[in-house]
Amino acid sequence: MRLLVLRRLFAMMVPALMWGGGQSLSAQNLFQRLDSMLTTNYRKINYDTAYIVRPPTRWTAMARLNVSGALIESEGIDNGQHFVTEMEANSKATFSLGVGYQGFSLSLALNPAKLMGKYNDYELNFNCYRRNFGFDVIYHDAKNFKGWYDQEGMERIELPDGMLHVQTLNLNAYYAFNCRRFSYPAAFSQSYIQRRSAGSFLLAASGMGQRATLDWEQGLQLKMTNIGIGAGYGYNYVPGRGWLLHLSALPTFIVYSHTSMTFGDDRVSMRYRFPECIITGRGAVVRQWGNKFLGLTMVYNFTNIGDKDDFTVYNTKWRIRTFFGLRL
Repeated sequence: MRLLVLRRLFAMMVPALMWGGGQSLSAQNLFQRLDSMLTTNYRKINYDTAYIVRPPTRWTAMARLNVSGALIESEGIDNGQHFVTEMEANSKATFSLGVGYQGFSLSLALNPAKLMGKYNDYELNFNCYRRNFGFDVIYHDAKNFKGWYDQEGMERIELPDGMLHVQTLNLNAYYAFNCRRFSYPAAFSQSYIQRRSAGSFLLAASGMGQRATLDWEQGLQLKMTNIGIGAGYGYNYVPGRGWLLHLSALPTFIVYSHTSMTFGDDRVSMRYRFPECIITGRGAVVRQWGNKFLGLTMVYNFTNIGDKDDFTVYNTKWRIRTFFGLRL
């Protein structure tokens, strides 16, 4: 009787054990398949290995220090008098730690000044750099602009923090024609290594949206939406083993523009005046030895809208990044 009970308990436990083990095995198989797909894609060679190669390791750990800033300038004619304004945001510094696996990366950034309550602005950067295409998305919400207003025949007026609130969205994308030999990621994400010098013509697209509110006299609000297309060129220079210098320029001419300015109860639409443009410039210096690398990158965005004989706005946004990493 006791043997019969044990047999029945064993018969009930075996399917449960098999089911639980099956779950674990299924999850393990799924992970292995996903890892195999990533490895296949990561090691796929559809480029000239005499010029670019993948790093020999799968994992990358990196520490970054980012510094960024923004500048808005305008000039025009008001009541027959020429005026110029300049408003600059306080520069922002963040420190981030990140980890990458076979071309995919995740990082966490901290702003010490914001944590201590000394900085209230918000900035979001999202970057994707691949051999054949890539893009930057930058969103900036800033209230700490300060500067001055200068009009002919008048004394310069200082404009303190808090008077100007600006929300800006910048987007820029590229397509590299010579992606078999030229690699943007080698300079900006280190998921490739550039072995020999190479350049490429680039197709470019840019977009910018901005809302600026100035709390002065009757109040002024400026809204703009711009889309541009163009072409440029990028070059990766390898002066010696382990070194990489990058420089690229992507000018785009605005093909769609909608800009309006509200002053008090009056609303004025700004007409398009050629050439209005969005220019993106990038630069980098990278040094690597063994499984270590360090470097510096720069991204610069410039936009001009309007006519200086009426009213024009110049926007500048920049970011400098230094980094140190290990390939594991």
